[in-house]
Amino acid sequence: MAGNWKMYKTPTEAADFVKALAPQVKDVHDKTMLLCAPFTALQKLSDAAVGTNIAVGAENLYWEDEGAFTGEVSAPMLKAVGCTYVIIGHSERRQYFGETDATVNKKLFAALKHNLLPIICVGETLAQREGNETFKVIETQINGAFQGVTNSHWTSIIIAYEPVWAIGTGKTATPAQAQEVHAFIRKLLPKDVANDIRILYGGSVKPENVKELMGQPDIDGGLVGGAALKVDSYLKLIKY
Repeated sequence: MAGNWKMYKTPTEAADFVKALAPQVKDVHDKTMLLCAPFTALQKLSDAAVGTNIAVGAENLYWEDEGAFTGEVSAPMLKAVGCTYVIIGHSERRQYFGETDATVNKKLFAALKHNLLPIICVGETLAQREGNETFKVIETQINGAFQGVTNSHWTSIIIAYEPVWAIGTGKTATPAQAQEVHAFIRKLLPKDVANDIRILYGGSVKPENVKELMGQPDIDGGLVGGAALKVDSYLKLIKY
């Protein structure tokens, strides 16, 4: 259960979240609990998570290790503040900040180089779904994002399917629709590693729908937005 906090939470709020959550999940060992926070909150978040079973991730990174790239943050910087995961190519990054399959690919290799576990996001818009282009779009994104990836890399990679049309639109993907795309993604992956790769669902996972979604054979977890911002709702997702 990967929480993507987006542009929410100050460092103090992030630390308080972990302090409230950690005692309630100390016996959970069958799930990865991951909180991905804004850059400014990462140090306090990871300090609070020391000695717990809660992992810390970033929401983005740049593909160079250092240099004259004002406003960017590199993989070594993320490692230095305690990150073990990083989200790459989120639909909001693609929509508002010009992320492409090519930049996702560069960022993926930067993460792998520094032993950060990348969560690579793919997904179609409403126009693309209504135009029956879902599978074509997903295949293009997968091929672009994972260009040059070898079998030795795959065990470190997580994929998140985000139906962009089901995020904040009032429309929701049914578990069957989500499963259909997850199964399609798995078929695009190398056969000898496909079943070992975690594919997360990122289309408005909530306490009300988590059990049915996680019951699908190819859905291995959630990339959660709003429901990960409050301890009680995130806890319900963990303990569904």
